[in-house]
Amino acid sequence: MNYRDFKGTAIAEVGLGTWQLGSADWGNVNEYEAINILKSYTDAGGNFLDTADVYGMGVSETVIGKFLKLVDHKVYVATKLGRRGDEPNGWPQNFTYDMMKRQVEDSLRHLDIPRIFLEQLHCIPTEELRSGKVFDHLRQLQEQGLIMHFGASVETSEEALICLEQEGLASLQIIFNLFRQHVADELFAKAAEKGVAIIVRVPLASGLLSGKFTAQTQFAQNDHRNYNANGEAFNAGETFSGIEFSEGVKLSDKIKSLLPDDRMPQWAIRWILDHPEVTTVIPGASKVIQVNSNVEAVKLPHLSAEAHQQLRSLYDAEIAGKIRGHF
Repeated sequence: MNYRDFKGTAIAEVGLGTWQLGSADWGNVNEYEAINILKSYTDAGGNFLDTADVYGMGVSETVIGKFLKLVDHKVYVATKLGRRGDEPNGWPQNFTYDMMKRQVEDSLRHLDIPRIFLEQLHCIPTEELRSGKVFDHLRQLQEQGLIMHFGASVETSEEALICLEQEGLASLQIIFNLFRQHVADELFAKAAEKGVAIIVRVPLASGLLSGKFTAQTQFAQNDHRNYNANGEAFNAGETFSGIEFSEGVKLSDKIKSLLPDDRMPQWAIRWILDHPEVTTVIPGASKVIQVNSNVEAVKLPHLSAEAHQQLRSLYDAEIAGKIRGHF
């Protein structure tokens, strides 16, 4: 494993996203499997986990909390708040200080830790980011010692740029992959200038960039790649990076032809890591074999300048115009 700096802390450049461990939106992952996934990741030298309070409504956080008692080296946990629907007025009217504090305290209880390493706003409305009040609340929670750092997970570059104006922002989490290359142009230099970490989510476009899907591939009923394939439940951009599935399969084949060999998921992650502004990439996993595949990316050499140019040309000509949802 290789490590990059996050505000003075060395975190793994390949983290682990744990949406799958909530057993709510990717099919079922039982607790035994979840613990094995986490163990495989930390055995490979990984030390950065990304979760959220709504991943199974506490399930992902709780299984991580159990795992933290089993691991013998430091593991840094990032979680998120802001999308719960169980507050009195429901989402998105839950951004008062009291509501946010309650969400943080619930996460602390699930994780069974005294302080959260990184608390992130979870793709909340743009107007809430623009008002700035949520950041004041995060600073207050930080002053109280409940969280160490705060950041924001966002849908768009516009939202990211709004967040970059906030003093004390530690990180931005955003979708960036071979189906979302424009983000680097719009955001990375400004984040680096301000010393804000970039956490990359959806690096494999919900599995499309694994190269293993065909147009006939089907997903479980409770898998968001089934029920949100076209944005029926939430932002279409969070599923397959906003690319229509059958079109994405064809485009993945074209991308694959431009890579050095058939290790497509590893090269897709390597492409992200070739951007020095990226602090960590957080592919998820529902199987141990996927964890092992993802961390192999750190062993690959940088892609050539020619490969980067060819992949960008394909993006500009055939992919960028086909993204759906907010981005």
